[in-house]
Amino acid sequence: MRVSQAHLEAAIDAAFLAQGIHTYYLEKGFTQKAKSGPTDLVTQADKESEEAIKALLLSRFPDHGFLGEEGGGDAPGGVRWVVDPLDGTVNYAHGFPFYGVSIALEVEGRVELGVILDTARGELFTALRGQGAYLNGRPIRVTGRQELLGSLLATGFPYDVAKDPENLTYFERALRKGLLVRRPGAAALDLAYVAAGRLDGFWEVKLNPWDVAAGWLLVEESGGRVTDLEGGPYRLGHRYIVATNGHIHQALLSVLTGKV
Repeated sequence: MRVSQAHLEAAIDAAFLAQGIHTYYLEKGFTQKAKSGPTDLVTQADKESEEAIKALLLSRFPDHGFLGEEGGGDAPGGVRWVVDPLDGTVNYAHGFPFYGVSIALEVEGRVELGVILDTARGELFTALRGQGAYLNGRPIRVTGRQELLGSLLATGFPYDVAKDPENLTYFERALRKGLLVRRPGAAALDLAYVAAGRLDGFWEVKLNPWDVAAGWLLVEESGGRVTDLEGGPYRLGHRYIVATNGHIHQALLSVLTGKV
């Protein structure tokens, strides 16, 4: 199947529809519930955004599948939309302005389209495979930084680090090497920031397909590199993801895996 401008326009329309829902509940107020634990939150905005996105996309492309964070959906294979309706829910719930919506179109296991909207700032990141990556319609590129030391990196942690401390090992290795690491709290935007040259690199463990699908394509289309922790090809649902400008990639892998 050929992914076209019509698919991109639908994803953009759906992202802005979700933004409106996010904004509405910020102004009106919202209820929130814990999912797996007290720091793993879901709000009305998450659920209603996903419902609205799904309804819009499937009204235009009724033969497509859909995988969303809140409602689950179709297994891999064929054509499916992969959606995080509100990435950074904890940030959103606290009024910390780093959250957004992530929409990707996957065709036979390969992401062909990615849209990420920073709903607090109104910044729209888009990519179609083979056609580059854009921020508000302007081309973006990863940084040209050659040295890992001095690069600005980001990572994230699970909701209960005590039960799942694996990334603390990689984080400690990075800090002990004097690396600059931030934890903004929304993986989709972290990846978009790598694509836009605001971060030089990002890594995280145990993310879901909806967290990374759109951002993965954005990084590659802006000239960056995305792999697993050993430098092998990344696949949706893989346990580890490392995304960089390409120049610092091997050096970062070596630090994270304890080889240097």
